[in-house]
Amino acid sequence: MPTILAVPKTDQNRALGLSTFAFTICFAVWTIFAIIGIQIKAELGLNDTQFGLLVGTPILTGSLIRVFLGVWTDQRGGRIVFPATMLASAASTFLLSYAHTYPMILAAALGVGLAGGGFAVGIAYVSKWYPQEKQGTALGFFGMGNVGAAVTKFAAPFVMVALGWTAVAQIWATALAVVAVLFFLFGKDDPDFASRKISGARPKSLREQLEPLKFQQVWRFSLYYFFVFGAFVALALWLPKYLMGVYGVDVKTAGLFAATFSLSASLFRVYGGILSDRYGARKIMYVTFGVSLVCLFMLSYPATDYVIHGIKGDIRFSTSMSLLPFVLTMFLLGFVMSLGKAAVYKHIPVYYPDHVGAVGGMVGMVGGLGGFILPIIFGAVSDLTGVWTSCFMVLFALVVVALGWMHLAVRQMEQKASGLDARSLPQFPEMADLHDTKLHGAGVAKVIAEWRPEEREFWENIGEPIARRNLYISIPALLLAFSVWMVWSMVVAKLPLIGFNYTTDQLFWLAALPGLSGATLRIFYSFMVPIFGGRLWTTLSTFSLLIPAFGIGYAVQNPETPYFIFLVLALLCGLGGGNFASSMSNISFFFPKARKGNAMALNAGLGNLGVSVMQFLVPIVITASVFGTMGGLPAATGEGGQLWLQNAGFIWVPFIIAAGVLAWFGMNDIADVKASFAEQSVIFQRKHNWLMCWLYTGTFGSFIGFSAGLPLLAKSQFPDVNVLKYVFLGPLVGAVSRAATGWVSDKWGGARVTLWVFLGMMLGVIGVMHFLGQKDFFGFLGMFVFMFFVTGVGNASTFQMIPVIMRQEVPRLMPELNAAETTRQAEKESAAIVGFTSAIAAYGAFFIPKSFGSAIAVTGTPMAALWGFLIFYASCAALTWFVYTRKGGLLHAIERGNSPVPALAVAQ
Repeated sequence: MPTILAVPKTDQNRALGLSTFAFTICFAVWTIFAIIGIQIKAELGLNDTQFGLLVGTPILTGSLIRVFLGVWTDQRGGRIVFPATMLASAASTFLLSYAHTYPMILAAALGVGLAGGGFAVGIAYVSKWYPQEKQGTALGFFGMGNVGAAVTKFAAPFVMVALGWTAVAQIWATALAVVAVLFFLFGKDDPDFASRKISGARPKSLREQLEPLKFQQVWRFSLYYFFVFGAFVALALWLPKYLMGVYGVDVKTAGLFAATFSLSASLFRVYGGILSDRYGARKIMYVTFGVSLVCLFMLSYPATDYVIHGIKGDIRFSTSMSLLPFVLTMFLLGFVMSLGKAAVYKHIPVYYPDHVGAVGGMVGMVGGLGGFILPIIFGAVSDLTGVWTSCFMVLFALVVVALGWMHLAVRQMEQKASGLDARSLPQFPEMADLHDTKLHGAGVAKVIAEWRPEEREFWENIGEPIARRNLYISIPALLLAFSVWMVWSMVVAKLPLIGFNYTTDQLFWLAALPGLSGATLRIFYSFMVPIFGGRLWTTLSTFSLLIPAFGIGYAVQNPETPYFIFLVLALLCGLGGGNFASSMSNISFFFPKARKGNAMALNAGLGNLGVSVMQFLVPIVITASVFGTMGGLPAATGEGGQLWLQNAGFIWVPFIIAAGVLAWFGMNDIADVKASFAEQSVIFQRKHNWLMCWLYTGTFGSFIGFSAGLPLLAKSQFPDVNVLKYVFLGPLVGAVSRAATGWVSDKWGGARVTLWVFLGMMLGVIGVMHFLGQKDFFGFLGMFVFMFFVTGVGNASTFQMIPVIMRQEVPRLMPELNAAETTRQAEKESAAIVGFTSAIAAYGAFFIPKSFGSAIAVTGTPMAALWGFLIFYASCAALTWFVYTRKGGLLHAIERGNSPVPALAVAQ
């Protein structure tokens, strides 16, 4: 392998960043026919086979050229080859706009496809900047440029509808040419090429470069990539047409849902590189093929009507996959494909370090050919069978072959190595004589090997700046998550004004569903940080917010959007709700015992502030054309005004992108914070986990439930008041009180404060009921603001209780552990309970709005729901007193200073 000399990290980051950005634009151009091809098909009257040939032609060029581009990059350097490739493609793409016959468009498409060859250039160029143990991660990050397909699907439909398909070609071509110039100006020669220029050494000849292609292994890798990449490209091109044909959606909606597949099949590629570096590429390929097999079997089954001739007559039923399960299944398929793409290219620099360009180009070529051949096969099979799902049947057969060949090859390798101790084998058994096992499992960048916040010297000199940086990045990411989670409550309140005629109960369902999905996701998110690391999980979970943000922006612009689509978007907003559990768990590990309370209060309180920020900002941005023509046209209201309701989603997009990038480059992972789900699942055996779930539902569940339900409740009870001007005050007060009152629990004890909190909540509910009866809006609002304040205090006090409880319980429940093990166990259990209780409590965001809606639907008023809340708060107060604060309760002696708290460094 070429020796990678000491390269400045800034140069590595520059090369990786420029290459990834350039490849993103290349991929956006390469898949341009997925959108503009639909209009071209309609204008020229093409059949499915002709359409398949049209969208596949650029893929053919970009695939066939990859071998040669990879070799040329090894010989002449990526700084020259990459811009030259982009400029050639940009010229062809621009000329495409002047072609108006099918043969002319096909000819131009050949040149457009040169953009796809940029992948081979980037692989050869980027791999030379990194040592072997980090190439999986680096190449995975570069491969994330596949997200360019999603860029085209998000943006191209709007441009095409507004300006025509020729404008899309011209704009995309201009962007590609600009990026080519920027790459040349700011890029540098890779270390291998630079050292060769200095020494005057000749590059390997074409024959030498292509020598490894005689090995069967290269072609096996190529088959893997034919599926994970070729099928991805083929589906990215085919899905808009499939969605329009099967589910009857318009081109913009089809582009949106197809883009969710492209996003999952692209953004997670960097994660696949990290996993391949850590666990070995072979394991990741097994996961990829195994999950793909299940997904494709489900997708292959056509919609079918059954008639069973029963004893008492015919029994009829049907099976079909509706739109939401289809989108979710495609998202999962894209996710495992993204892991597989990174895993395949993890193999290449390890096995063929001196021939990355040639081997990477060949594998990329075969994979790219899949993007050309498969759409044609999809069209031909569709024409032949007349079955929409036939495209997935083809892919199911393909993955069966790939998985079978891989498993047979692995078995042969294991048999050859049977004489060795299995535990001594490296991740790649066939390379046992070439690779040292020490390379496998190596840590990734940004991982802190030792973290000792309880040691004063370590904390003051090293720990505190790192912890504060992670906290300051976590807060805005969590604020955005809460904003996206609750934005639906504001959108729902405005839908009737722009022509969406839904009943009150339907509107309350839409307001409640983000709470349901967000709470459910929290259950899983609460265990993710110890498994995957806080940095990676924060980055991915933040970027996932783009899906509902874009979805809202597109859906509300068309009054014909089905109610079902709004149900799906409401559930997707729950992606923001899940982030709280992982964010709190992550931050808890960074701070020492004495600082945890304040850090957690800041993270949670200022993160909760996202609800108030959203409720303040959205009413403003929907009244103006914030994004100009790119943001779409306004909708006319029944009162004669105009609303840009799409801005309620679009306004978060730039901030989400910035927060995700900041999390990836600015946060850290702590190596000691690693635990499997099985290790953390011990909390399900702890009774206090379930008791704290009940109490935290009373505090945070009320905060988030009232945040979701108050706008619509106030609007329904006081229709003559512009309630959206005032409702942001409640979440604002609740968030600030949580951030500012953590010291109260530290001083007086969390359980004692929690008891008074629930008594205050009972008084607040009684006050709301009184002012509702009096039809006094400001009295009604004042009591809700009071309850929001009390919930903020309770959110901090209940979380303060959890670590104190576990410091008591772990030594009693696990006496066999030594002091250090007890500390670690208490940390893990406290962090897991914090996440899990937040997950259960988040169901308040569903049950509270739904309770209001159901009570109004049945009785005409929300009084029945308020009586239920009053009884619930009474039960919380009784539980707190009986278990924790009464004389003889678990925390009675500790909170009154009669018993010391065990000195364990536990998470809060």
